Amino acid sequence: MGAPVFSADDFRQALLRLLPRGAIWSREANALPSMLAAIWGKTFARNSQRASDLLTEAFPLTTTELLNEWEETAGLPDLCAGESPTVAQRRAQVIARLTDSGGSSVAYFVAFAAALGFEISIKEYAPARVDQFKMGDALGAEEWAYVWTIEAPGYTPVYFRTDVSGMGEPLQAWGNQVLQCEIRARCPAHTLVLFAQNGENLISDFGPDII
Repeated sequence: MGAPVFSADDFRQALLRLLPRGAIWSREANALPSMLAAIWGKTFARNSQRASDLLTEAFPLTTTELLNEWEETAGLPDLCAGESPTVAQRRAQVIARLTDSGGSSVAYFVAFAAALGFEISIKEYAPARVDQFKMGDALGAEEWAYVWTIEAPGYTPVYFRTDVSGMGEPLQAWGNQVLQCEIRARCPAHTLVLFAQNGENLISDFGPDII
C-alpha cells in the first residue's frame, strides 16, 4: 500500500474546518475564506504529491527523477550499457550493481544476470580423462578446466512500459551487450568466458571461438 495522496479539495475542506466560527468565516463557495482555502489547497496537494513521489524515488526499482543519483552511487553510467540504454535497462544495471555481493560460483553469475534482466545457464568443462572420458565426449586439453560458457538468448527484448519507460524510448529494444560487459568485468582472471546463443558459440573478446 502506497502513501496516501490527498486532492486539492481534500485540503480545502480540511483548512475550512480549522477556521473559527462566525459571520465573517463563511464556508460558502463564493466567500473569501473558501476561495483562499481552495488556492492553498492546491499548494498543499502539490507538496503532498511530491512527498509521495519521494517514497517512489527512494528505491532504484521505481526511481525516475533520481535515477542519475542512483547511477552515480553505483559508479554508472559506463560503457557496458551502450550509447542509449532505456530507463528499464539503466535501473536493472543499478540494481545489479547495488545488490552484487561478489562471488565466482555458477549460482552467483546466474543470480547476477537475473538482476540485470537476463535468464542464463552456465556450462563448465573439464580436461579429457581416460577414466572419465566417454564415447562421444569432446577431447579437451588441460586449459579446458578454466573455460566456461554462458548460454543466453542473443537478443533479449526490453519492452516499452508506460509506468517504467521514458519519453522517446522505442517500443522494443534488443541486445545483450550489458550482460557480456558486466560478466566479463567479474570473470575470474584465470578463466575464459564464452557466450553462446541457442547452443551456438559466439566470438569472445579473447579471439576466435575455441570450441
